[in-house]
Amino acid sequence: MKLTKLFAIASAAVLVVACGSPKAEGSKEVQSLLPTKGQVDTASYMLGVNFGLVITQNNFGDLNKSQIMKGMNDALNAKEGKPMDSVFVKQFKIDPSDLNTILNEFIQKRTAYEGALNLEKGDKFRKEFYEKNSADSTATGIVYLIQDSGSEVRATSDRDTVKVNYRGTLIDGTEFDANEGISFPLNRVIRGWTEGMKLVGEGGKVTLVIPANLAYGERGPRDIGSNSTLIFEVDLLEVHPFVEKEEVKK
Repeated sequence: MKLTKLFAIASAAVLVVACGSPKAEGSKEVQSLLPTKGQVDTASYMLGVNFGLVITQNNFGDLNKSQIMKGMNDALNAKEGKPMDSVFVKQFKIDPSDLNTILNEFIQKRTAYEGALNLEKGDKFRKEFYEKNSADSTATGIVYLIQDSGSEVRATSDRDTVKVNYRGTLIDGTEFDANEGISFPLNRVIRGWTEGMKLVGEGGKVTLVIPANLAYGERGPRDIGSNSTLIFEVDLLEVHPFVEKEEVKK
């Protein structure tokens, strides 16, 4: 979920909660149109689930639950008034209109921490993997272990295409990707792959430990994380050298 969308949902939720539910009025026939107690309980529970998912899926980390409840209670107990006007805002510890700024700053700090920690752990892991496995390394920082060097047929150009089986994991062993029999040009993948696939021949097998700057860097997807070192177990099935297309003479 994008942060802008998240903030819009959160802001709307605060407004809805703060406005409260109208007291039952009118005839019994009219009141019968209100949601049942079961529907109220279900909707209340699902709002709680939604808030919980917003927290767990958007890198908020450990939060102060007592302050979450305080904020909810303040919204529920707020006196009626036009949402976000000066009278309404004064009922809260912090101006709710500052939501975007506060959460953006919070997420930026969380992301910076995660990125720095992942870099530190990744550097340590590559060093230990190198020493423990008597592995090799490239000038760019890729640590690699060749289980089978394969044939003399190798990728030499970034425009060559390879067909592979592979499994990608984080340094804690979490699998984030895997594929069998997939083909792609080497100039369409992360730089660690572009370089790493030239280290073995067709039919070879290699383990690549790729530093963050040759992978996704600070912009790693959520299931990978910022500045994560990546491990790939790769079987290089086929190498297809790039061939320039001949111009058709008219």
